Amino acid sequence: MELVLQILTLIGSVAMLMYGMKVMSEGLQKMTGSKLSNVLGTMTTNRFMGVLTGAGITAAVQSSTATTVMTVSFVSAGILSLGQAISVIMGANIGTTFTAWIMVLGGGSFDLRLLVYTLIVVAVALIFSKKSANLGDFLIGLALMLLGLTTLKINATEMHLDQMEPVKNFFMATSSWGYGSYFLYLLIGGILTFSVQSSAAIMAITMTLCSTHVLPIDMGISLVLGENIGTTITSNIVALSASVQARRAALAHLLFNLFGVIWVLCVFRWFVGGICQLWDVDFTPGVPSDVSPDKLNAILATFHTMFNVTNTCILIGFVPWLERLVTVIIPTKPEEKETDSQLKFISGGLMSTSELSILQAWKEIYVFAERTQRMINMIHDLYNEKDEVEFTKIFSRIDKYEGICDRMEYEIAQYLNQVADGRLSEQSKHEVHKMLRIVSELESVGDANYNLSRHIRHKHDGHIAYTNYQNKNLEMMLHLVSNAEAKMVEAIEKQNITEDEFLEMTNMENEINNFRDELKTQNMQHITDKEYDYSTGVNYMDIIIEMEKMGDYIINVEEALYEHKHDK
Repeated sequence: MELVLQILTLIGSVAMLMYGMKVMSEGLQKMTGSKLSNVLGTMTTNRFMGVLTGAGITAAVQSSTATTVMTVSFVSAGILSLGQAISVIMGANIGTTFTAWIMVLGGGSFDLRLLVYTLIVVAVALIFSKKSANLGDFLIGLALMLLGLTTLKINATEMHLDQMEPVKNFFMATSSWGYGSYFLYLLIGGILTFSVQSSAAIMAITMTLCSTHVLPIDMGISLVLGENIGTTITSNIVALSASVQARRAALAHLLFNLFGVIWVLCVFRWFVGGICQLWDVDFTPGVPSDVSPDKLNAILATFHTMFNVTNTCILIGFVPWLERLVTVIIPTKPEEKETDSQLKFISGGLMSTSELSILQAWKEIYVFAERTQRMINMIHDLYNEKDEVEFTKIFSRIDKYEGICDRMEYEIAQYLNQVADGRLSEQSKHEVHKMLRIVSELESVGDANYNLSRHIRHKHDGHIAYTNYQNKNLEMMLHLVSNAEAKMVEAIEKQNITEDEFLEMTNMENEINNFRDELKTQNMQHITDKEYDYSTGVNYMDIIIEMEKMGDYIINVEEALYEHKHDK
């Protein structure tokens, strides 16, 4: 019964560690907000700055996943080149080694429980005060992570793993095969990391096994190498359903780590022996080192850092070649060359926190709005086009864009619904609700543009001739709606609208409605006066009414933005 309790405590400690890392990362990212994306967009002017940026952000938020997903989304949107993204990912590999040093502190020889419980008290007070809730989340995440590490260390010591014959026999048997043992533990590390989706958890287990003198240090380092491969497999599987640039970035991450593992294995014992010498530890391959747990943990953390730093120094000069290699391995298919149908910012999946996901969704909504603006410009071209072939091309493009709008509405809404399932504040939940409303209205703008194109095509195919007065009125209405849509796109880009700007938009909407009413009255009079026939008048008013509807959808977006600003 005691053994069962110890095993459950061991599993619970790892789970607490993983959850603590997640909460701590979320708290940090909530505090930094959009600054992370701004840093990525402005501090990647060259590959060296890209490495420093990736390392800094990852060390700050304790999540290489957050850095990688943001990077991939920026590549898809054309803000970063693939080469810049590769350098940022290299930096993220360095930044993630900071986690191992936190574990060295948490797994030290001194008891951290007094610090842990103090952090929990402070964190709960901050969370309930609501003024510094994000800082409270960070502190309670740090406390849970340290508590998980401390409990893991204490439990492993009490289990006396080094005295359990089955455990000793297994590690002794599998540690005497030379390089065969290294490959075995590398494979085990990769599989375990892929299975639990957390390299931090496997690193903690590795440190526990080595510090209890059960696992030789070189086998523990082999597990660390496997962790570096396992964490890239996850990102490659996630990227399978993403854009071609996302798949290339994920593959570059895998090739980068794979190259590092290969060259380290070629000089493995020399490299490990050198790191052990840094800590005054004699290295004997395949034999557990009889030194303090603190030194063994420090050796593992040092190797993890030296491996990624050295690998980056070797490959930083070959980024262009790595970029070409992944482009050759994953070529652009003909159907993927038209990027209009692809999401740009959220194709890489959810961010590691809901707040960052909301930020990326806002950017995608702006792209959506821009595409509806292109449609209204196409409507203008379609209305004035006389050539049959060009008319058909423009109509087909509008038809294609309408399909794109439908898919974007569905995919962004689905993404926002997934975001809403995360840990959100009431303010963020309300923001997601507003964003869903805006996305729905933008899809309606796209539908209105498509309906306009159908009415114009009906006019074209039926050889309906408008009077100069009708043409002038249609141009005026199209001008009013185009201006309103331009204002809408500008407001979405800023995610903000002032009271004066909202009043201006309301006046524009009233002008569109009044003009529609005026033209409706005039149309009946002109039909009665036989200036044109009834069918011409119906087609004419269909276009006018559809443009007025578009104005309604546009003002609905502005209302949602205005409410969003005043709800903050």
